[in-house]
Amino acid sequence: MFGKERIKGFQLWVAMPPELELAEPLSQYLGASDFHFSGPARVIAGEYGRVKSIVEAPPGITYLDVRLKAGERWTFHPTQGHDVAWIASHQGIVTTPEQVSMGEAAVFDEGDQAIEFEALSDAGFILGSAVKHPYDLVTGHYSVHTNAESLRIGERNIADVGRRLHNQGVLASARR
Repeated sequence: MFGKERIKGFQLWVAMPPELELAEPLSQYLGASDFHFSGPARVIAGEYGRVKSIVEAPPGITYLDVRLKAGERWTFHPTQGHDVAWIASHQGIVTTPEQVSMGEAAVFDEGDQAIEFEALSDAGFILGSAVKHPYDLVTGHYSVHTNAESLRIGERNIADVGRRLHNQGVLASARR
């Protein structure tokens, strides 16, 4: 019997450079205790402050889970060279300076300036920053790639994995 505790999961698509975008997938299974905090930010991928995540991730990204109490203020200082940043709120309301509520996302102006947050209620949000990807991106149903051919190959590989899992009885149904 499963416990009644609810969990939240977040999916992050990371655009890989051409030499990695069709590489074999890598899986890591980690528990909450494997992640450490830098202030109110749990470091999921990359590094922030003096904390470096153990997640195998490409260089040039920071991915944080931030929790602030109502009235609390916090300033995010992007890693040097990171020029894009965004948040996705999963709890409460935060201003930065625009108000962002649960279920909303915000993309910040390009640049490496500090970003200030104030929680109007207890708030939680995912924050990402990165070095801007130098390639045009092509998106599909399941992935993002640097060109249409890589997208076609990548989505075919995903469909093949789905069929294989379906044939093994792991999935009830798979798209064909």
